[in-house]
Amino acid sequence: MVGTIDSFVITCEHGGNQIPGPYRRLFREQGALLDSHRGYDPGSLVMAKALANACRAPLVASTVSRLLIDLNRSIGHPQLFSAMTRAAPAEIRAQIVEQYYRPHRMQVERLIGQAVSRGQRAIHISSHTFTAELDGVVRGADVGLLYHPGRRAEAELCARWKEVLAAFAPELRVRRNYPYAGKGDGLTSHLRLRFASCDYVGIELEVNQGIVIAAGRRWTALRRLLIDSLRTASAA
Repeated sequence: MVGTIDSFVITCEHGGNQIPGPYRRLFREQGALLDSHRGYDPGSLVMAKALANACRAPLVASTVSRLLIDLNRSIGHPQLFSAMTRAAPAEIRAQIVEQYYRPHRMQVERLIGQAVSRGQRAIHISSHTFTAELDGVVRGADVGLLYHPGRRAEAELCARWKEVLAAFAPELRVRRNYPYAGKGDGLTSHLRLRFASCDYVGIELEVNQGIVIAAGRRWTALRRLLIDSLRTASAA
């Protein structure tokens, strides 16, 4: 573990595009959609595993497609279910929630709760990737650090993380709360309500899929860089 008062928890909500057997009929002829960024976050699971290994942290990851159910959305959110699952009977959707959504969230909550009960600060890194271009607009970042600007510990850690990354790799484009707002609906937002004190620090790490898809040395080097810079930033 990095440091003596911090306990890391790594999660990956969009790590794969699998559809369990009982629900495959809902996704007939949707193979291309499942393989696209709408089906999962390419590279997010590789990044999450690398972080968990380096930080000696527990990893809670899902390889079920977010088109079945989006683990990073709250119950009742319009994007919790995709068009395919929204059309399913209510009992099927309830079954999906109980089989895949609640177990993931409950495990993360349990790990955060254990860390806080030990008197440690729980640093939760949720691993994601984003498309290099969306609706014809090219995203202007290689890495995004998402946090709630009203939570001092999150803002300070992301500021230090960005500074360390700039020192290690000044050519890397790192932005805070981009390409999404860190305080928007998501698992970290839910956990901020569940653990309201500063003992919980929730950050979504977003990596440009252009780097992931290109693979090779740059992607390998970026994973190592993100790990080393996080360790430096959190130890400060």
